[in-house]
Amino acid sequence: MSVYLRAALGLLPLGARPGVLPDTTLTRTDMAVDREHLARYDRVCGFRLGDALPATYPHVLAFDLAMELMTDRAFPFPVIGLLHATNRIEVLRPLTADDRLDLTVRAVDLRDHPRGRQFDIEATVTVDGEPAWRSRSVYLRREKPGPPSGADGPGLPAPSSRWRLDPSIGPAYASVSGDHNPIHTSWLGARAFGFPSPIAHGMWTLARSLAALEGRLPATGVIEATFRRPVPLSTTVAFATDRHTFAVTDPRTGKPYLLGAVTPPR
Repeated sequence: MSVYLRAALGLLPLGARPGVLPDTTLTRTDMAVDREHLARYDRVCGFRLGDALPATYPHVLAFDLAMELMTDRAFPFPVIGLLHATNRIEVLRPLTADDRLDLTVRAVDLRDHPRGRQFDIEATVTVDGEPAWRSRSVYLRREKPGPPSGADGPGLPAPSSRWRLDPSIGPAYASVSGDHNPIHTSWLGARAFGFPSPIAHGMWTLARSLAALEGRLPATGVIEATFRRPVPLSTTVAFATDRHTFAVTDPRTGKPYLLGAVTPPR
């Protein structure tokens, strides 16, 4: 059964769901990096081709485990309708296609939010028993309207470039990430969920931003991103950056789609 068929079945009223996150850790050990897949990922996100793993690449390796966890009936919410609010990545050591990766994924910290409830999906990569990469993705289960999430990012630097987002980005990124959510790949699917056109994957937008900074990022450190608004495909966005922060914005209004920051290791 495909992961999105399981996700769709999760919308059916098949009994009460638990009120807590499952105490489950999913693992995959001794993973080899598929260089062809890595090259496809690099191309669709704008990275240079090579053996170095972009900081966002382990996220796609963890995606199927995260979906396995969130589409299980033991999970408190249906995965369809969850909003990916923020992402925090720690690169503890550079990773390459030569590394053999051990990967773990778990859900933690279910908590209240003014608009509903939030939880985190934690993913960790270790190499030879040593942590090399960690990610914390915050998801929101929206259950009620709430106050705005804050200012739109005053003091953003002036845009340095503009990107025209072709609709093919949605299916291309879905192919390499495994995230075939129809809001990213189908006009009908997007409209069914209230979007006038398909929207970019949040993690593609983050990866494309890091690709624009390639050669200027520290080899290790922390990358944080807040996904403020859906990014419509078939549109033009502006990219802005200064020493430690970056943003993807609407060039007409200046409102941010994504706000990010890079913290070098201390």
